[in-house]
Amino acid sequence: MSYQVLARKWRPKSFETLVGQPHVVRALTNALSQQRLHHAYLFTGTRGVGKTTLARILAKSLNCETGITATPCGICNACTEIDKGRFVDLLEVDAASNTQVDAMRDLLDNAQYAPTVGRFKVYIIDEVHMLSKSAFNAMLKTLEEPPAHVKFILATTDPQKVPVTVLSRCLQFNLRQMASATIAEYLQNVLTQENISFEPAAINLISRAAAGSMRDALSLTDQAIAYGNQTVNEAEVRSMLGAIDQTYLYEIIQALIQSDGAALIAKAQAMQMRNISFETALNDLANILHQIAMAQTVPESFADDLPERALLLDLAGKLSPETIQLYYQIVLLGRRDIGLAPDEYAGFTMTLLRMLAFAPQEGDKTDKPASKPAHQPNNTHAQPSARQAVHSAPQAQQAEPAPKRVEPVKIDALEAAPVLPSSPVVFDGDWRKLVEQNLKLGLARALAQNCELVSFDENSLTLRVAESQKHLASANYQEKLSGVINEHFGRKMRLNFEINSDANTPAKRSAVEKANIKSNAEAAIMQDSFVQALIQDFDASIIPNSIKPI
Repeated sequence: MSYQVLARKWRPKSFETLVGQPHVVRALTNALSQQRLHHAYLFTGTRGVGKTTLARILAKSLNCETGITATPCGICNACTEIDKGRFVDLLEVDAASNTQVDAMRDLLDNAQYAPTVGRFKVYIIDEVHMLSKSAFNAMLKTLEEPPAHVKFILATTDPQKVPVTVLSRCLQFNLRQMASATIAEYLQNVLTQENISFEPAAINLISRAAAGSMRDALSLTDQAIAYGNQTVNEAEVRSMLGAIDQTYLYEIIQALIQSDGAALIAKAQAMQMRNISFETALNDLANILHQIAMAQTVPESFADDLPERALLLDLAGKLSPETIQLYYQIVLLGRRDIGLAPDEYAGFTMTLLRMLAFAPQEGDKTDKPASKPAHQPNNTHAQPSARQAVHSAPQAQQAEPAPKRVEPVKIDALEAAPVLPSSPVVFDGDWRKLVEQNLKLGLARALAQNCELVSFDENSLTLRVAESQKHLASANYQEKLSGVINEHFGRKMRLNFEINSDANTPAKRSAVEKANIKSNAEAAIMQDSFVQALIQDFDASIIPNSIKPI
């Protein structure tokens, strides 16, 4: 007997064995148990999540010789023939290769005839969005007034391309991408029953690489079994997938914490010597940073037996949340732009150096001073550590319900840029005007745009920051804004910050104004006589996001 691939051998044959789609299984099971049957079903979702499998199980439930049931017997003639793909009253059509109207008409011409052996004649149309407009029109009449013995089960990976006239005639079920944990659990069960030895870490690698597709996961497992000679272990799966040795990436993060530029470049060179994909490395680095952020927020979400648990929790204690978010954004941008770099090595190393240049130095749990970056001259002042930045603004870290006061940064201690001599400026209280005319780019504008002016006098400004934007009131942002404000007024101004649940900031007002302008533009378009004529005569539609105010 020829070998049967795992994806086919372990394809679920009942609702009970289907994993990852409980919301769909529950709805269909209840409908079958209550005999509330619709004439057309539409299953949507990405590849390998179970659309066609569900369609076949539903076909068995409708035609099982024991009666319409949510638990088909699996042994009667109808069930076994459907499993083998040769049931005469089950017609499976690949719309990608039968797009034309003639093929659809020929198919539907037979719908009027009663089923040969089954209870219902079931049409499964896969990738239905590939049908032509004429083919959809030919289907509409049958969908609208179907014979009692006909059931349609449509499947698609792109429901946006299915006409709304078809969607409105179907019960639609959206199948979700499967969680990595669900895939890993299923693969372990399959390999156990197949008597294949495996390492849990290797299964985790496969489940992540499958990207939510159970079929892809089973295909990768087949490949791993062949690659590892009837075993599935981490080292061989990592090699097969081209996955990165995570040790490199954790050492890179440690080097960033220590501000050790030489170590960063050494790690990048070692990765280059092993011909490691730097684009994949950036993707994995972003994933690790996400896990560190999760470890800071919900450490209990990590299983006790997770191999990297202790390391992730250790890094979560050494990095501030703001620094992790900064690293994550830089890595994402580096991954996006790596194709524009002279080569992958240059793009990767520039991303690392950008992380080193822009992030504050992160001290370890002892109070030892962080080592100096390789590129920092001896006569420059080091930036404050993340711990120092937090101590300089202690009130911002408290979670009191009342408005909170954030102590201003002592600019002299942080070596702010010198104030340029100028004539004293008289302030009229128009904070938004000051921000928009004098702050164009940078951290100062980001903070100022999200501040509301509460009060002011000749030598101080009191600003309110919304709770949702309180991370902008960090030491670095305050320092930049203070420097710009001092330069504008020609004298040293004291900035006081408050945290409140809401603040009427320039950014908020600007967003409201833009929304109103866009709404007015959309209304004007909809009322335009020429646009109305296009809609009426040519069945045109307006794409809301394409409307831009002028």
